[in-house]
Amino acid sequence: MNNAKNQHASGIKNILQLGQSFPNHHPWPRALITSEIWHELIQGLANGAWTLLGLWGEPGVVHLAVYEEASGTLSVASLPCPDGRFPSVGRRHPPAQRLERSITDLVGLQTTDASDGRPWLDHGRWPLAYPLGTASIPPRSLAPYPFLPAEGESLHQIPVGPVHAGIIEPGHFRFTANGEAVVRLEERLGYVHKGIEALLNGMPLERAARLVSRVSGDSTVAYGLAFARAAEAATETVIPERAHWLRALMAELERLANHCGDIGAICNDAAFALMLAHCSVLRERVLRTSATCFGHRLLMDCIVPGGVSADLSPDGIQAMRELITEFRHRFPPLIDLYDNTASLQNRTVSTGFVRPALIKQFGCGGVIGRAGGRAFDARRQPGYPPYDQLDFESPVLTDSDVNARVWVRIREVEQSLTLIERIVQKLPTGPIKAEIQRPGEIREGMALVEGFRGDVLVWLRLNADGTVARCHPRDPSWFQWPLLEAAIENNIVADFPLCNKSFNCSYSGHDL
Repeated sequence: MNNAKNQHASGIKNILQLGQSFPNHHPWPRALITSEIWHELIQGLANGAWTLLGLWGEPGVVHLAVYEEASGTLSVASLPCPDGRFPSVGRRHPPAQRLERSITDLVGLQTTDASDGRPWLDHGRWPLAYPLGTASIPPRSLAPYPFLPAEGESLHQIPVGPVHAGIIEPGHFRFTANGEAVVRLEERLGYVHKGIEALLNGMPLERAARLVSRVSGDSTVAYGLAFARAAEAATETVIPERAHWLRALMAELERLANHCGDIGAICNDAAFALMLAHCSVLRERVLRTSATCFGHRLLMDCIVPGGVSADLSPDGIQAMRELITEFRHRFPPLIDLYDNTASLQNRTVSTGFVRPALIKQFGCGGVIGRAGGRAFDARRQPGYPPYDQLDFESPVLTDSDVNARVWVRIREVEQSLTLIERIVQKLPTGPIKAEIQRPGEIREGMALVEGFRGDVLVWLRLNADGTVARCHPRDPSWFQWPLLEAAIENNIVADFPLCNKSFNCSYSGHDL
């Protein structure tokens, strides 16, 4: 393994220089590569030299996005598939397996040596097969989904979902248990596939921004920011300084609201409803402040290509300060309540453990990654304005259990409060929006931003007329859902809601 890592010590940029570069891809390089280079990239991913950021396709081409931690470099490698097939990444690097299966479902490209050839997003209910492919093909006739077998004495299966109690989105969970102990969990997702990538093709930029911001409604700021930054990178548009700071303010408000909701919901699944009640009140305060300051509780469509659509007034600044004051008064007692309730700690400590090595292998970001020792935060590296001008911490723990995921959220609430306070203090004056440049040629852009769940990636190609030729939004949940299966192993069935809520993966963001 060390020899293999040394082979890749020259860096991802040098390897991609062996391919044909795309000068109109910004801000990171993209190259058209050969099968030999593709295999070298697979080897580097399998050996841990790089982290998989994304894997998606279009007719005749498959794209691989990787991150090199040592240099902070993101790169995209594109492999032509003239025969509609490409060498499997997932065979050597498991985090790619579900992405490959979705490429087959959506585009029709097949892997030559896949370890798992089952469909993923396509449940046999679509009006046509391979909706992102070149031709209209009638729907596929699919056999019942073959769940993986588990062998042993006294094992039984417990099917849960896709319809759940409550208003959460649909997903199927197939438990194999020995008594109450979970031996295996296997997920089946894709029930809320909306065809977003196909809908984006040919859309005007402004309308596409609205659609991407709705990929996962609770992360509308993160998706809106990622799409806007990708569009600005593609067109080489420079936006006003004030717009950068207002975007960061919106992002921290979104993080604050969701973390409060998650902390309360985790405690509620451990039968401690008091925390849910208090955290719900705080979350509601954030949403009302967002509406007061920017006109929308969830801040939907407030970030647009070129800047922001709503400014912060003096009354809004006062509302922000009142929010911070209230949080600093009401949140610390809730931390003490969580930490000093023995029955609650009994449910969260050591429950839902995920091996840090698995977290690193999957490039799992956000709360789940940082609770398991992976310090990645897209606000820091590769980074984007104005976080390079703000002093903040990204809390990291190593216990990697439900309790650690609660504590990371607690610390991130504290950091978001500090960031909001500093942004309001340092907010520059000036315009809030610039006109998007119209280069009059095909352009490509890419962005990676830190949402409350983790890193959101958007890759974008624009036609010469400025409409969307292809857009791929990737939710952090793609690399988190598989780890939920690992987290519940050797726990009891009754702890699954607790583990699941501590992850809080997005169904909608994953299913697209």
